[in-house]
Amino acid sequence: MSLSLRKKRAVARAKAAGVDCLLVTHLPDVRYLCGFTGSNAALVLAGGRAVLFTDGRYTAQAKAEAAGSRVVIARKPAVTAACEWMEAAGIQRCGFDAAQTTVAALEVMRKSVSTKVRRGLFQAVEPLVAGLREVKDAEEVATMRKAALLGCQLFDGMLSFMQLGLTEVAVAAELEHAARLAGAEAMSFETIVASGERSALPHGRATQAKLPKRGFVTLDFGVVVDGYCSDMTRTVHMGKAQPDEREVYDAVLEAQEAGVAKVAPGVTCAEVDEAARSVLRTAGMDKYFSHSTGHGVGLEIHEGPRLAAKQTQVLAPGMIVTIEPGVYMPGRFGVRIEDMVLVTATGGEVLTPSVKAWIEL
Repeated sequence: MSLSLRKKRAVARAKAAGVDCLLVTHLPDVRYLCGFTGSNAALVLAGGRAVLFTDGRYTAQAKAEAAGSRVVIARKPAVTAACEWMEAAGIQRCGFDAAQTTVAALEVMRKSVSTKVRRGLFQAVEPLVAGLREVKDAEEVATMRKAALLGCQLFDGMLSFMQLGLTEVAVAAELEHAARLAGAEAMSFETIVASGERSALPHGRATQAKLPKRGFVTLDFGVVVDGYCSDMTRTVHMGKAQPDEREVYDAVLEAQEAGVAKVAPGVTCAEVDEAARSVLRTAGMDKYFSHSTGHGVGLEIHEGPRLAAKQTQVLAPGMIVTIEPGVYMPGRFGVRIEDMVLVTATGGEVLTPSVKAWIEL
């Protein structure tokens, strides 16, 4: 999808929401709409006009990346310059993303315009751009496929690297080093390596703890390729497992595969969540599953839709979501398995096809 079409769709959504223009300050949204990747930006979409405000550090970059937008280099905060421009342009109702705008930011916006227009100019609207970003176009899917496959490649390499005596930090560092050498721009988030009892922490940061002689090791990581994130989790076992450890792993794998199998157009997010959760409920383990089944992924690691109970949003072709049930038993161990899944016209396609079967190292 071209940037011009994305902007047109955003403007149409703004019009439907009853506003004359859209003020975009959330940087992933700015990138999605105009291509600019700098760290300071405010984008105004008003009818057929797209005006990007940034500072002098990005003069050349903005003109190259946001060629389809007018670029204004401001000597003041970008959002202040954008608001002043809107008042001068006679904008009556400006929509801003209520979910991405702090009270402090809104106060800056209001102080940037005269008191005569301050009261009615700014209108909070639902996350219009975030909704557009949920459905990926063919180019986005291709990029995310590359990121996902790179993640699989990295996991496969870690299987031969992990051994007794290594710390969690050493494992994370090796994975991240390999990722950068393989072409990743960055990691999608802080790499999770949680071993032994620490595997019961859903977001256990890598520490100086050494990999156990016997026990689980959970790796949750992702890479960024051309701005788009990947996300995957695998849990492996060091040494000979106890029967209950294998029982939990098999239940989580069954739940994860049930969630993946449920992904299809027209299915609600709650139905996918229930497909995975019901397997753990039958196994008597659902009380140890403490989070939602998944979330969307894209320019940000956590996007819509959210796959959780009571979420009535319907999946649509082009969405890319995670399916990541887990069982976490405090003081003992935890298991999580996660894939990225593309919603296709007929079902779901796993983008992270590396091995999920039981692995003992």
